[in-house]
Amino acid sequence: MSVIETRLQQAGIVLPGPAQPPPGFEFSFAWVRVRGSRVLVSGHSPQRPDGTFPGPFGKVPSEVSIEDASAAARATLGPILASVQRAIGDLDRISAWLSVTGMVNADAGYPQTTNAINGFSTAVLEIFGAEVGTHARTAVGHSALPLNNAVVIGAELEIDAKMVP
Repeated sequence: MSVIETRLQQAGIVLPGPAQPPPGFEFSFAWVRVRGSRVLVSGHSPQRPDGTFPGPFGKVPSEVSIEDASAAARATLGPILASVQRAIGDLDRISAWLSVTGMVNADAGYPQTTNAINGFSTAVLEIFGAEVGTHARTAVGHSALPLNNAVVIGAELEIDAKMVP
């Protein structure tokens, strides 16, 4: 087991199977695109171990509390890392979290979208430490998100291109 997998296990973060689209949805894109040492990660949301989506669904804060949105953001780290692992193999190859984009299904005028994404950033720092995990970040509100998820998170990572998957 890799160092990162051990830390994930200790933190209770599960790496789910591939995302399973609900009826009527089609995923016609790459969840992860690797180009040299760059890893571009499409927007993810929380997933169950079987790849299905548990929510929370709805607008923050009128339908989903800021606490539940932040917990959902934290829960999104597992699905992102599962997709990255399928693309690069060993998660220990991640040498830097460069940028994170957090999208919040927010009520109009809601000013605390950054707080909703804090759960994700905190989890990244907990698992990867400050040297690898510190990242630039954007957290913005949207009028709607795919599947009505409360949060969707994408990222750009750097990997050690010398290590082979």
